[in-house]
Amino acid sequence: MTEPSILFLRACLALLAMPIYLLSFLGIWEPFCKKIFFPFFLEKLSAVHERKVKKQKQELFHNLPNFKSPSGELKLLEIGTGCGPNFQFYPPGCRVTCTDINPNFQQGLARSMNKNQHVQYERFLVAAGEDLHQVPSGSVDAVVCTLVLCSVQDVNGTLREVLRVLRPGGVFYFLEHVAADRSSWRYFWQQVCYPTWKLVFAGCCLTREIWKNLEQANFSELSLQHTSVALPWTPIEPHIIGYAVK
Repeated sequence: MTEPSILFLRACLALLAMPIYLLSFLGIWEPFCKKIFFPFFLEKLSAVHERKVKKQKQELFHNLPNFKSPSGELKLLEIGTGCGPNFQFYPPGCRVTCTDINPNFQQGLARSMNKNQHVQYERFLVAAGEDLHQVPSGSVDAVVCTLVLCSVQDVNGTLREVLRVLRPGGVFYFLEHVAADRSSWRYFWQQVCYPTWKLVFAGCCLTREIWKNLEQANFSELSLQHTSVALPWTPIEPHIIGYAVK
């Protein structure tokens, strides 16, 4: 399909979403999205997504205890914690620092904390992935980032911060939706949906090839797999999952 086809279908989708575009133009949508819509939507999406990826996450995080510090502690930093869907996979006694650029996830986060009291919660920081200056360099054993790199302002900047806060030998876990194969219909529809999806879902980008950023970052070891998560009628089925060692 050609570029004109993409532009035409983008315009059709924008017409369907015209009320949101109007609210955005008036400066109403962004604060409403940040405070009410996106926290509500993300908690519902997380519940569906977790059912689809639970086994994959169990396998992903099974080696977390291997990255304890010499003192026997496991200090973990989660970027973009949201409503805390990953807490269930962390080992008992793990000390977690939560961060998110959006402070409006508190209700969902509190529910997740109450369900997962095997984890020690250190603090919650309002911080972007690209700017974790509140976290000292080399101070954590593990960093976790799931469904976040799609919406950060700077993927490479976020990965630089991950490397900075990790101690030598520390580990970075990731699970992200990514661009589909460029020759596929799925990629075509990602391109069609891109502008409206980004507006509606708080800056989420559909066509990022995040595996390339990870391959170019200065990790000493990278274990990465491409996979597909069954989320019918959405443009976010292609995913990558894995971990990288500093």
